[in-house]
Amino acid sequence: MFLITSAVASSPVAAAPSAGGFDPIQFLPMVLIFGVMYFLLIRPQQKKAKEHQATIAGLRKGDRVVTSGGIIGVVHKVDSDTEVTVEIADNVNVRVLRATIANIVTKPEPVNAAAAVAPKKTATKTKKA
Repeated sequence: MFLITSAVASSPVAAAPSAGGFDPIQFLPMVLIFGVMYFLLIRPQQKKAKEHQATIAGLRKGDRVVTSGGIIGVVHKVDSDTEVTVEIADNVNVRVLRATIANIVTKPEPVNAAAAVAPKKTATKTKKA
């Protein structure tokens, strides 16, 4: 048994030293995996978070909103940068954090926009045949 072990240990393959140094080819797959993960997972999530923050920043009285808990209501008052009061039923107001608002369902129509959107009446001539 001793002879077999010493024969394996003295073979030229086992005694060859490994080449040292940095091999960029071995590092390339890890860089590619990180790049794919960034463009498929991280970047879209960051974009969605920015859109949500912009939506929440534009919150105003009269907006119909859905909270992350599933409560649907109308913004009654904007209390501060972090809180709003939402009316969920007649005379039932709840203070919620802005961050918990998941979606704005509808925005109220501006008063002047209704007059601007109404079509103008135009006189039409009819031909007699």
